[in-house]
Amino acid sequence: MSSNKEQRSAVFVILFALITILILYSSNSANEVFHYGSLRGRTRRPVNLKKWSFSSAYFPILGNKTLPSRCNQCVIITSSSHLLGTKLGPEIERAECTIRMNDAPTSGYSADVGNKTTFRVVAHSSVFRVLRKPQEFVNRTPETVFIFWGPPNKMQKPQGSLLRVIQRAGLMFPNMEAYAVSPARMQQFDDLFRGETGKDREKSHSWLSTGWFTMVIAVELCDHVHVYG
Repeated sequence: MSSNKEQRSAVFVILFALITILILYSSNSANEVFHYGSLRGRTRRPVNLKKWSFSSAYFPILGNKTLPSRCNQCVIITSSSHLLGTKLGPEIERAECTIRMNDAPTSGYSADVGNKTTFRVVAHSSVFRVLRKPQEFVNRTPETVFIFWGPPNKMQKPQGSLLRVIQRAGLMFPNMEAYAVSPARMQQFDDLFRGETGKDREKSHSWLSTGWFTMVIAVELCDHVHVYG
C-alpha cells in the first residue's frame, strides 16, 4: 500500500517538474506573445493554501483577493464544432466579458471564436492540459482570470495538491490571476443540483460537467448571458 502511494507521489512530482520545464521553455521563446521577461523580477508572496478549506466562495490562488466585479454582458463560448466557419469572432470580441472552458483553444480559430478571454473555467481533470500550454492559455490572453473547480478530494489529493501545482506554476507569470472553487461553494453547487433535479449527486453517481459549472458561475458574475455553440 505504501509502495503504491510512493509511486503516485513520484509520478506527481515528475509531472510537476515536466510542466515547469515546459513553462520555462515557453516563457523564454523568441516568439513569446506576451513578454514576461521584464516582469520576472517581481515576486508575489504565495497565499496560504490551507485557508482554501475554510473559504466560503472563490479562493484566490494567485492575484487579487476577490473575483472582479460583475459584468453586464457575458458570452460563453463552448467547444462545439458548430462554431467552425461561423465567422463570429469579431462579434464575440465585442462582448464585455467572455468565458471559455478547460483547454478550448483560440489559436487558429479566432475568426470563428475570437481571442478575448475574460474568464476560463477549468476542471480538475484539465489542470495539466492548461498549464502545460502557457503560450496558448496564459501568454496569449494575459488578462484572463482562471477559475479552477473540482471535488475537494481531487484538488487536495494525499499524494499531491493540485492547488499547489497551480500556485507554483502561476508564480512564474506575475500577471496570472487564478481562483479555486472552495469546498463550501462546491457543496452549494451540489445542493443546487439536488434542488433542480431532486437527486443527490453522489448517491446517483452523477458528475457535474464544466459546462454546468460555467453556466452557474456565469449567472453569478453576469447580468446577461449569451451562449455561442
